[in-house]
Amino acid sequence: MDYSNESILVTGAAGFIGSHVCCELLGRGSKVVGVDNFDPYYSRELKEHNLQMVHGAGGDFSFADQDICSADSLESLMTKHGVTGVVHLAAKAGVRPSIADPVGYAKVNVMGTQSVLSAATGAGCKRVLAASSSSVYGNNEKAPFAENDSVEHPISPYAATKRSCELIADAHHHLTGLPVAMLRFFTVFGPGQRPDLAIRIFLGKISKGETIKMFGDGSMSRDFTYIDDIVSGMMAAYERIDLHGYRIWNLGSDHPMELRELISTVESVVGREAIIDQLPMQPGDVDRTWADLTRSKEELGYGACTSIREGISSQWSWMQKHADVIGCG
Repeated sequence: MDYSNESILVTGAAGFIGSHVCCELLGRGSKVVGVDNFDPYYSRELKEHNLQMVHGAGGDFSFADQDICSADSLESLMTKHGVTGVVHLAAKAGVRPSIADPVGYAKVNVMGTQSVLSAATGAGCKRVLAASSSSVYGNNEKAPFAENDSVEHPISPYAATKRSCELIADAHHHLTGLPVAMLRFFTVFGPGQRPDLAIRIFLGKISKGETIKMFGDGSMSRDFTYIDDIVSGMMAAYERIDLHGYRIWNLGSDHPMELRELISTVESVVGREAIIDQLPMQPGDVDRTWADLTRSKEELGYGACTSIREGISSQWSWMQKHADVIGCG
């Protein structure tokens, strides 16, 4: 694809994944329009830091502090910038907080996604890429998780909103013909990771000799996936979704790691032993995630290249370099 002909709107541009996607698109020659409303789930300072990275990437980047739930405003913004495609990453994130605020999550994630799809169609966009989540698989007994597995039993409001977004996107494609790819991300980590996620927390606290919380007996496992691998898969999906119309793809590593092994790996990277406070499993947390990448490999040429240890080492180096902003290192 010739990205120099593309003008791509990225929602959630100031977030972890969104900022990396913006940098990648700019590097490929695309014009990028970023949208974010700086939801207070974590500090605005960290998001502004992400945007500084994007601006530092060079290229044609503009930004709008805007709510995704207004389809008319989004369509006007898209039309103004001649947007040809959308990467929709904005959402209220996190399984546990969604239990406390299910209405807020439904509004932003479900209504916001419909708003983005409607605006994209109104502005004549050619394709939409949108974030789903591995959480839609719930506690499925079959593993690894494949895109055609049943996902009718989410165990948190967050997971339910992401499954709802998939259904909305399918219906929108059916009615309008707009190609839409839904990407089920599996526990993304790396430089710039959100401060509420385990690897970021463990690196910061273990390095300082502070106590970490371990929920459950340490056997819970996650398919941790490095940010560069996720972005690579996203670019492949953006370029190929027009061949499929509507499609769901897993983007993971296919190498799940138990929590106790993750903690051991972080200990090795920072050179310090963890002080662990073992607590009961939290409501809404699934026992495991594990991506079946058969479809993604066949249709996108996708494969994760970065080992968990390599990725954690890169994230630790980034945290040390930016300790003045993120407050750890």
